[in-house]
Amino acid sequence: MASSVLGVALQVVIEMLAMILQFAALFWFMARGRTYWILPRETGVSWDDYRGNPEIVENAERIVTLLKGVKEFKEMGGEVIRGLLLCGPPGTGKSYLAQVIANEAQVPFAYASAPSFQNMFFGVGNLKVMGLYRKARKLAKVYGACIIFIDEIDAIGLKRQQGGIGGLLGMGGGSGLLNELLLQLDPPNIDTSRFARFLRGLGLRRKKAERPAVLTIGATNLPDVLDSALIRPGRFDRQVWVDFPDYDGRVDVFNYYLQKVKCEPSLTSERAALDAIGYSPAQIKHIVNESVVIAHQRGALAAAYEDFRMAMETYEWGLKQPLRSMREDEKRNIAYHEAGHAVTQYLLKPHDRVWKVTIIRRGGALGLAATKPTHERYNRSDSEMLAEIQVCLAARAAEEEFLGKKLNGVTSDLQQATEIAGAYLGLVGMGDELFSWLAIGSRIDGLKALRPKINELLKDQMAQVKQLLQEHAEFVHKIANQLLKQGDLTGEEVEQIYVRLYGRNRPEPYEIKQQAFCVSHAAKASENDEEFNEDSEQNPLVELTTSFESQ
Repeated sequence: MASSVLGVALQVVIEMLAMILQFAALFWFMARGRTYWILPRETGVSWDDYRGNPEIVENAERIVTLLKGVKEFKEMGGEVIRGLLLCGPPGTGKSYLAQVIANEAQVPFAYASAPSFQNMFFGVGNLKVMGLYRKARKLAKVYGACIIFIDEIDAIGLKRQQGGIGGLLGMGGGSGLLNELLLQLDPPNIDTSRFARFLRGLGLRRKKAERPAVLTIGATNLPDVLDSALIRPGRFDRQVWVDFPDYDGRVDVFNYYLQKVKCEPSLTSERAALDAIGYSPAQIKHIVNESVVIAHQRGALAAAYEDFRMAMETYEWGLKQPLRSMREDEKRNIAYHEAGHAVTQYLLKPHDRVWKVTIIRRGGALGLAATKPTHERYNRSDSEMLAEIQVCLAARAAEEEFLGKKLNGVTSDLQQATEIAGAYLGLVGMGDELFSWLAIGSRIDGLKALRPKINELLKDQMAQVKQLLQEHAEFVHKIANQLLKQGDLTGEEVEQIYVRLYGRNRPEPYEIKQQAFCVSHAAKASENDEEFNEDSEQNPLVELTTSFESQ
C-alpha cells in the first residue's frame, strides 16, 4: 500500500517537473532576443564602403575616436556618449553606418530590431532588453566598448500619452518596454556582476563602480514620434539626420557600385546620377544590379545605359504589360491623353526634361508621361505651381480639343491638380489671401472653405492650357501618331519631333500667361493694376508623372 502511494506521488512529482521544464523552456525560448552579434573585423566594412554622405562619415569618425580612446577620455574627466540616434528615410544607410562604426572602432556589434522585443506575455520583452544589455556590458569589459544597434526604435519608443496610444501600448508591454530601455540606456552607477557585488558585500571592494562603455545606436524614420525621455541628453546624446545623397553623393555611390560590375562606356556615374535624383544608396545598388540582370538576359557581356534605363522604368512603374486586344479607338484616346501631358511638360517645364511617354500598360496605368529634373530643386515659385496644374489638366484639355469628348482616365490628374491648387491658395499664400489651413488644423476643412476659389483657379488654368495646345496642335498630333506607331517615346525623341516641326530648340522659358489669375485677384484686393513678375528661373522640386488610369 505504502509503495503504491509512493509510486503515485513520484509520478505526480515527475509530471509536475515535466510541466515546469516545459514552461521554463517556453519562456527561455521566447525571452531570447532576436539579436545578431558581430565581432570585430567580422564584416570587414570600412569608411571606404560608406559612400554618398561625407559629412556623416566625418561625424561618425569622431564617435570612433571616442570608442577607441575610452580610457584616455575618462582620465580627462569626460563621459563617453551612451546613445546615437540616426534619423532619415529608408535605404539611406543607417544600419550600414552603425556596422562601419563598430568595425572601425574594433568593438562587438549587436543588431536588434525593436519589434522583436515585443511579446504576447507581459515582461518577456523586458527580459530580452535586460539580457541584451547584460551581454553587451560583459563584452565591453573585454573589448573596451560595445555597440548595440536597435532598428525601427519607434516601435517601442513612442510618446507616452495618458489615455492615448501610449496607454494602449502599455497594456501589451509597449510602455513597459520603453521604461526598461530607458533604464538600460542610463542605469545607476552600480556593479552589475555578481562577483563584484559579492566582494563589495564582504567589504573587499571599495573603489567606485565602473560603467562599461556601451553605445546604443537607434535608427528611425519617424524621430518626431519618440518619447522625450528617450531623446534627452544622457540617453540618445546625439541625433544625426542621414538623408538622400545629393548629385555629388550619387556620383560617388554609382562609382562604387559600377566598379563592381561590367558596364559599357555609355553607362557613366554622372549620367546615372542625373537620372536618379531622390534615390537612396539602397535603391542605387538595386538599380545597378537590375541593370546587370537585364543585360545578362539579353545576352550581353556588359550593362549599357539602355539596361539601366529599363531597370529604372521597371522599378518606378512596373513591368510592361501590353493590352494586345485593345481597340484602335481606345489606343487613340490614350495617345492623345498622354500627348497632352507631354506637350505641356515639354513647353511649361523648361528646367525639367521629358523622360518617357508611353501608351503601354505598366501596373495600373494604361499610359503615362514622366519628367526628370535636370538638377536638384529645393523650392518652387508660384509660376511653377501653376505650370504643374496646367500639366495635370492638359490631358482633359487634349481630349476635349482633339477628340471632342471627356474620358474617365483623369482621376489622379484632377486630384493632383486640385491638391496643388489648394496648396497654392491655402498653404503657401500665393493667391490673393494669406490664409493657411494649417492654422485651423484640418486640411479637409481648408479645402472646403477654398473650394470656390480652387475651382476658379482650375478653370482659369484649363483655359490657358487649351490655348497652349491649340497653338501647338501639330506637335500634339505628331506625338500622338508616333505613340500609336511605336507605343512609347523617349524625351530625346520628343525633342527631335519639336525641332523638326518648328526648326528650333525648345524656348527657354516658354512665354505663357499663367499669371493672369494672380494679377486679376491681386487687383481686386489692392485696387491697382500692379503686375506680378514671373520668376522663370525656378523649377518644381520633384519629378511629375502623369498617367492615364485603368478604371
